[in-house]
Amino acid sequence: MADTTCIVAEDERVLREGLVAELRRAWPELQVVVECEDGASAVEALAEHTPDVAFLDIRMPGLTGLEVAAVAAETSPRTRIVFVTAYDQYAMDAFERGAIDYLLKPVKPERLDATVARLQARDAYPDAKSLAALLGRLGPLPGTAPAHEPLTWLTASTGRETRLILVDDVAYFRADHKYTVVVTAEGEALLRTSLRELLPRLDPNHFKQIHRSTIVNLRAIAGIVRDDSGRGTVRLKQREETLAVSQPFMPLFRAM
Repeated sequence: MADTTCIVAEDERVLREGLVAELRRAWPELQVVVECEDGASAVEALAEHTPDVAFLDIRMPGLTGLEVAAVAAETSPRTRIVFVTAYDQYAMDAFERGAIDYLLKPVKPERLDATVARLQARDAYPDAKSLAALLGRLGPLPGTAPAHEPLTWLTASTGRETRLILVDDVAYFRADHKYTVVVTAEGEALLRTSLRELLPRLDPNHFKQIHRSTIVNLRAIAGIVRDDSGRGTVRLKQREETLAVSQPFMPLFRAM
């Protein structure tokens, strides 16, 4: 099956490299076009490459594999999804009832071989659009809670002053090289951690990535406008500036 393309999304580098190596062994003709380390880069890769197959870790910083799969239903509907998961048997039973394929960590060669054979045969394999409908019928899967309790307070700096900021008061976060700018109704402060490091510590029910460099507090949004190109603009309740929503992230708002 020459010319079959694929992306692999897994935030743990060793596991990602191991899966890619096993895929090359099991399916030499498969072209892994992008290796992604978080949900946001997976969303962008799906929109840019519309691959035939995507292997998605369920628990990733920012967007889960389930959310990425839901976005793929609009941005790359022909992509066939395989979830990579460390979840317990209850979640596995849910996947099997929905005919959704998965690989359990650590991935065993014989299990991957079976998945590859099924992908090559296209044996009743749901594409991203069908998968989104299946996931909707299954409902929330067990074990999808964040690995850590979400942050409540942040310690950020404004010049020489150190401020204690309630996370609920943040309107949005903006990447600034290896640091993060925290924006509230009162002004800006600098957090000495990267946006990618911060993302897993935020409550995913209230904070969503809308651009590679921006995370917004959903409770701070006054409205969203979509332009003819498919991109969006967020208006905020207590800030005058607007925020750009890149095209691959727009489906996240339609699902809300």
